[in-house]
Amino acid sequence: MSYQPDSNLVTAAAYNKLTPYLPLYEHNVCNGFFDTITNSNSSQLLEGDAADKREFFRRYTAFMVEHHYDVVPFEGCVVELVQNGEGLMGYGQTLLKDKEDILAYPWESMEERYFERFSPYFDALEASLPPGMKAVGGVGNGIFETAQDFVPFTQLAYLMVDDREAFDLLFTKIGEMFAKIWRRFLGRYSEMYAVCRTGDDLGFKTSTLLQPEVIIDNIVPQYKKIVDEVHRHNKPFLLHTCGHIFSVMEPIIATGIDAKHSNEDLIAPFSTWVELYGDRIGLFGGIDMNVLCIEDEKTIKEYVTDVLTYCQGRPGIAIGSGNQIADYVPPEGFLAMVEAVKEWRRRG
Repeated sequence: MSYQPDSNLVTAAAYNKLTPYLPLYEHNVCNGFFDTITNSNSSQLLEGDAADKREFFRRYTAFMVEHHYDVVPFEGCVVELVQNGEGLMGYGQTLLKDKEDILAYPWESMEERYFERFSPYFDALEASLPPGMKAVGGVGNGIFETAQDFVPFTQLAYLMVDDREAFDLLFTKIGEMFAKIWRRFLGRYSEMYAVCRTGDDLGFKTSTLLQPEVIIDNIVPQYKKIVDEVHRHNKPFLLHTCGHIFSVMEPIIATGIDAKHSNEDLIAPFSTWVELYGDRIGLFGGIDMNVLCIEDEKTIKEYVTDVLTYCQGRPGIAIGSGNQIADYVPPEGFLAMVEAVKEWRRRG
């Protein structure tokens, strides 16, 4: 019998409710991985016309259903309108050097540019969703990541010290831009989304990338604008953020987020996040990327089973990779993970 997806399971988990069984969740399944595991060039269809885009999403959603996912991740990333991620990756230009540059930037055009760029993809996905399945994601990138695409990280640190007024203004402008884009996005596409999500990596293995007080003062208030927009459309909000961010979790939770995704065992095992925050928010992920990438199938299955055993009977859990199914994830590792989940479900 083919799997019948039920996106309500993931929505319920995001609201920190107990589900009949633990649903699967991914932040992203990268195009290169998808082409490799399906032995196809399906991602090339995304560059084609509307029919080609619909065919890509038909294949993509069918793949997710085949592997017993109830939701499909998809977002349109704002940095594609800035430097296409080059600033975020650290090798782009500094586009905004001072307050005058920030005030002169055509922020008012970003909303229209966003939908000109991404509506064809959202429309194609909407037309291709199988019964029972919805999407997770929405307006891609977050406040901090977008700031870095305008002003690469090193220069952003200098701006914080040399011109704090400009630094503060940059985050305010980005927050206002995101709120406008999210408002329009939700008005048009909210019904096809089970969970709305922002991805904004705030930390690394030992610390946050900015001082906690800077994140709390400049970034967290902008999250609140997005969370409020999402809640106005009666959708749960999930924040994906990597790193050792315990120092800012309480203010982040106070914005009203419903769930969080991303974990790495070198920072803390998934159980630590569940013990600290699982009484208030949903926690998604759980399966360490290093395990998926370097361990054999037997070890991966044992690891996944251990995580499932810990999570069984707890509310607010959706299982999947602690980050994303990146191009470098071996297909065998991914398949071992999902097969372990299927076997666990069969055992009841």
